[in-house]
Amino acid sequence: MIAGFFSATTMPDADWWRMLWPDPAKVLGDMGVRPGMVAVDLCCGDGLFTVPLARIADRIYAIDIDPAMLERAQALVAAAGASNCRFVEADAMMIDAVVPEPIDYVFLANTFHGVPDQLGLARAVAAVLKAKGQFGVVNWHRRPRAATVVLGQPRGPKTKMRIEAHNVAAAVEPAGLLLNRTVELPPYHYGAVFTKEEGNERRLAR
Repeated sequence: MIAGFFSATTMPDADWWRMLWPDPAKVLGDMGVRPGMVAVDLCCGDGLFTVPLARIADRIYAIDIDPAMLERAQALVAAAGASNCRFVEADAMMIDAVVPEPIDYVFLANTFHGVPDQLGLARAVAAVLKAKGQFGVVNWHRRPRAATVVLGQPRGPKTKMRIEAHNVAAAVEPAGLLLNRTVELPPYHYGAVFTKEEGNERRLAR
């Protein structure tokens, strides 16, 4: 296990992962990623979302703690012909130390449930976001694991680890990131989109 690796966030087999996410570009669009943005794919894994993110955004940073995952993501992006992605091997908690410019959008998929210091991560994300910048979190709905079946088998984190959007908001909003909207991502996921507001961090932290 890599030091700093978040619990229950191991990259799954590619076959069922792509069965679950057949159109990652649509997910990004539904989550509010738009052309012209500077974006971060945080905990990018094997690059399933990195490739369409590179096609949509002006430039992106793909961050992961696992060098093997970064190599796979880099190969996918290169095969797609994109050249606007910088790959960074780092702990997600260090995003504010490794991203050198203000960011429009930080995208985090299937990871937040396993973060031990969720407020700490939210603060690190807020530190790199521009005013009005967005933090998009994709999570499994809090349904029994036995009910989230892909290719004939239960998938995803243990039921007790799953959290809904209001739980994410409770952890994230003290960092000055306010819940803007939620998005249904069938069959088993939702997206929570937070917006950084100037002055909110000081007010909410009181």
